[in-house]
Amino acid sequence: MPRFKIEIQYIGSSFSGWQKQDNGPTVQEEIESALSKLNKGKRISVTGAGRTDSGVHASGQVAHFDFDTDMPSCKLKDAINGNMKGSVRINSCGAAKSDFHARFSATARKYVYTCRTDGNILDGNLVWQTGPLNLDILNNAAGCIVGEHDFTSFSKQNPEVENRVCNVSHSAWFEKEGIVNYEVKANRFLHHMVRYLVGTMVEISRGKITMEAFQQLVNKPAENVRIYKAPPQGLRLEKVIYDP
Repeated sequence: MPRFKIEIQYIGSSFSGWQKQDNGPTVQEEIESALSKLNKGKRISVTGAGRTDSGVHASGQVAHFDFDTDMPSCKLKDAINGNMKGSVRINSCGAAKSDFHARFSATARKYVYTCRTDGNILDGNLVWQTGPLNLDILNNAAGCIVGEHDFTSFSKQNPEVENRVCNVSHSAWFEKEGIVNYEVKANRFLHHMVRYLVGTMVEISRGKITMEAFQQLVNKPAENVRIYKAPPQGLRLEKVIYDP
């Protein structure tokens, strides 16, 4: 059966996350519902590259599904979009190899977290209104996590997850006209990991936690430590990377 790879953008505030669940609408459910309308009511399973949390956005989420159809990819993309709400959109759709897997074939993922420092409220559902931040302090903290580390201190505890080591290849803050973006790229991310990192780094900038304490959390990982979690609306899954 033909396999398709799709790239998706969505506004996370409209959903209870990516993964299908009982307590609210999800992105996976929205796409599967649209596909079922194109498949005579029969469900088509959609597998995503990452399970974004409730309120988290995406501009480059990737997913795959199997569908026996004669429609060319461009027509299929338009047909799926035509059966979904405006808060989800398929950016691209193409044939994939039979062994392609949106999650397990990925080699890295890139997230961006956006903070608003100047009080502008027009993009309120896409940013965290933090007030002024110290970019030098933020980048000093961001540099501490580059490389391979155990991120137990910065993840939601889950006994089913035994390996909490991630390899971070990029971690940096950038400022432009009242917007401060944090960019982070790694081979994998743990549950809430980016939000815990951002929240804690912002509190270092505010003077509520020391750089030494942050480094201790990175170098000597521990469960149930005192850290800070940034709200979901500033976070966006920007890109999923695959080998050529």
